[in-house]
Amino acid sequence: MKFASRVTNVVPSLTLAVDAKAKAMKKEGIDICSFSAGEPDFDTPTHIKEAAKKALDEGKTKYGPASGEPALKEALAKKLQEEDHLNFKPENIIVTNGGKHSLFNLMLALIEVDDEVIIPAPYWVSYPEMVTLAHGKSVIVPTTVEQHYKITPEQLRQAITPKTRIFVLNSPSNPTGMVYTPEELQELAKIIVEKDIWVVSDEIYQKILYDGAVHRSIGTLNTEIFERTIVSNGFAKSYAMTGWRVGYIAATEPVIKAMTTVQSHSTSNVCTFAQYGAIAALQGPQDCLAEMLHAFTERRQYIVERAKAIPNLSFLTPNGAFYLFLDISQTGLKSIDFCQKLLEQQKVAAVPGIAFGADDCIRLSYATDLTTIEKGMDRLDKFIHLL
Repeated sequence: MKFASRVTNVVPSLTLAVDAKAKAMKKEGIDICSFSAGEPDFDTPTHIKEAAKKALDEGKTKYGPASGEPALKEALAKKLQEEDHLNFKPENIIVTNGGKHSLFNLMLALIEVDDEVIIPAPYWVSYPEMVTLAHGKSVIVPTTVEQHYKITPEQLRQAITPKTRIFVLNSPSNPTGMVYTPEELQELAKIIVEKDIWVVSDEIYQKILYDGAVHRSIGTLNTEIFERTIVSNGFAKSYAMTGWRVGYIAATEPVIKAMTTVQSHSTSNVCTFAQYGAIAALQGPQDCLAEMLHAFTERRQYIVERAKAIPNLSFLTPNGAFYLFLDISQTGLKSIDFCQKLLEQQKVAAVPGIAFGADDCIRLSYATDLTTIEKGMDRLDKFIHLL
């Protein structure tokens, strides 16, 4: 059977593949320590679930506007204005089936054949594949540990060509946990404005920060960069709502209208009652955020201290998100081989760095309980010593 090139040219998500394999092995009764999924292990806060139940009871189960429930868009506009200092209005927002879907729809709406999208590496696994599905070209810009895995202004300038359409900025970063400072964003913004390209700011981890790190959206710096900024965000990571599939993009009205056209012919509206849960997330008590962040902070401290004591591994301590990006180059193994052996020999699931454009690294997610982290790090330590 012949399939479309848009499918055959795309690599399936390694993070989802590793997570699926780990879950299958657990189902078989194998004691697996999984560091694979970027999914908080907490249950969705009660007040959010109750709001969705109430919406069901009130019959909010019908079709809604393709771009999102007006009440949710109003709440998102208020959040963006008051919390993020971004002057977006409800008409500047589209609600999507998760943060991933927001970016996929955006690529379909903005990218023509052979348009270029600049993506710093290490990158989230789906960015290049979305560009491929839109028949664009990913321009991967490698970064190093010395530059804290952040693209420099010089690198950005050199990567821009007449075909450049979008620059993808992810802060806090998946997989590295790095956070761009306001000063770094200012220098990047100058080039974006000068070259008149779009910047897509993926801010899905904005509420998960450590050691005084501050999230600032690049769109807040001045009017010129705001007009070129597209913000992608969602509820999955901060509110433990991964399965709810509610994300959003905020941008200029023409961008939102183009995305709405795409969405109206693909998924139509996001699950109606799930959107009412999202409203409750924004408008209800926020103490759940502090509780989850406290747990992530404890886990981060533990996994960092354990990793420091294991030979032939190096890393940067993450400032945000919930990942530890380990450099394994001193082991002599590349990432897929390393992760396969680690899973087979010690029953520990990690994601190969090649999925993020960094074959000398692996990603560990500490969005799991401390018992699993402790056991998994014991096994990783043993694995390294047996190499």
